[in-house]
Amino acid sequence: MTESSAYKLLNGDACHRTTNGKKSRKDFVNNRGLFQQQKYRPPRDKNNHAVRNASLYNKPFVESFEETPLLVAVLTYVGYGILTVFGYLRDFLRGWRIESHHVAQERDEQKDFVPLYQDFENFYTRNLYMRIRDNWNRPICSVPGAKMDLMERVSHDYNWTFEHTGNVVKDVINMGSYNYLGFAENIGTCADAATNATLKYGVGVASTRHEMGNLDVHEELEQLVARFLGVESSMVFGMGFATNSMNIPALTGKGCLILSDELNHASLVLGARLSGSTIRVFKHNNMQSLEKMLRDAIVHGQPRTHRPWKKILILVEGIYSMEGSIVRLPEVIALKKRYQAYLYLDEAHSVGALGPRGGGVVDYFGLDPRDVDVMMGTFTKSFGAAGGYIGGKKELISFLRSHSHSAVYASSTSPPVAQQIITSMRIIMGEDGTSLGAERLKQLSENTTYFRRKLREDGFIIYGNDDSPVVPLMLYMPAKIGAFGREMVKRNIGTVVVGFPATPIIESRARFCVSASHTREMLDTALAAISEVGDLLQLKYSREERPPASQSCCSSQSLSFQ
Repeated sequence: MTESSAYKLLNGDACHRTTNGKKSRKDFVNNRGLFQQQKYRPPRDKNNHAVRNASLYNKPFVESFEETPLLVAVLTYVGYGILTVFGYLRDFLRGWRIESHHVAQERDEQKDFVPLYQDFENFYTRNLYMRIRDNWNRPICSVPGAKMDLMERVSHDYNWTFEHTGNVVKDVINMGSYNYLGFAENIGTCADAATNATLKYGVGVASTRHEMGNLDVHEELEQLVARFLGVESSMVFGMGFATNSMNIPALTGKGCLILSDELNHASLVLGARLSGSTIRVFKHNNMQSLEKMLRDAIVHGQPRTHRPWKKILILVEGIYSMEGSIVRLPEVIALKKRYQAYLYLDEAHSVGALGPRGGGVVDYFGLDPRDVDVMMGTFTKSFGAAGGYIGGKKELISFLRSHSHSAVYASSTSPPVAQQIITSMRIIMGEDGTSLGAERLKQLSENTTYFRRKLREDGFIIYGNDDSPVVPLMLYMPAKIGAFGREMVKRNIGTVVVGFPATPIIESRARFCVSASHTREMLDTALAAISEVGDLLQLKYSREERPPASQSCCSSQSLSFQ
């Protein structure tokens, strides 16, 4: 098919070719297009993306992604260019033994071997990351709750190694942990229940679920998770990352197609690659891009043979942890139904953090859980524990119990961890006889709204959805990554700074995670410190200096797109 014919097909032009009087697959696509381009132009947001199917939303859906200011983008590229030039200069000096070499390298007697260490691939680590390495891996010596204690450390060789001074930085406000509902604590109902479980079962099981590691507490947890999610059955795993990376290969394989959001987590990416399926990546949260790939998949089928795909699986996340954006789930579900694909939803950051009941993004949009084929999530964020789960139909869970590597070969979830999840989940559901769960959900929502509003009013550029507790604050330049993290610690605020390659090269940022355990006084203290550092590093932008805001808004009251 030529480019022009494919373009016509995408725009809904008639396709008259039939086989034996039957409609071809192209006719099927023509007649079933959900986001077809029409002769008239639909409403568009400031990023020139069409706002479509607003009638699918039962509440306003507002996200903001401002473009990088041109001058800042140019200076950022220049900064990385200077760092790269000096990096090559330092590598030259290391090669001549003028500067000491601290990284792993090949031995002289193995110089003719295939390289074990890729020198060029480690260039960024040696010459850029190492300069600001002190901003990461800081040792914590307390519960990582709303406040925490940090062990002080120093480096005498430019961050290659660290020494602990023996001092402890007390009462650092924790704005970096995924402790959305404040269940990461060592006192209270959850801690007491986990202690009792430790005394009863011990800490480790030393077996898989298929052998001698299936305890009654695991059965209880799986039944509770299924009830919490509103699905037929569920299965829990000891590691959140492995829940994705080891279960996706069990669901898809050769002859299957995976459509993955470009900003999906590494565990989803790894699982997709391990499956052996064909992978195609669509633009982040862009329903036009996703639909085009679905239509092309139906029209063209598999490469070379053009046979229909055995299975088409869409991979998305609830909240994207680097962007603070929320998946356009109503539109994704509408597409998946229209094109008869399967949907895999990763709710690692959204379960417990979104929705009136804390049920995640499905609860947030008021959707039917049965419309999501595979519901995945983790217990490491909102539940203050470890591990992950998959929920869905009984047939799906029964299949995974015997085909998932994470189920067959991995050790069972630690009993006190399982009990921590059970207790916290019952609190969220209100089954503990108190209103503590509802109060925490409400407090998280209020804290998120307050924190985001104050940052915007102060002139900072922040990304994401208005309801997302993940708040990225844009830093842009590489020098400001390290400076921001260090200055915040000086003011007793712990946060996470992120740069390339985890983000686009001109979109370095600080990422704040709001918690229900944060008091208004803590948030005001953090905001004052952020404002002070923002003035110091020139991170604030006036209304005239700000680039055009890319806002995406959907509301069933404002738009109805038929």
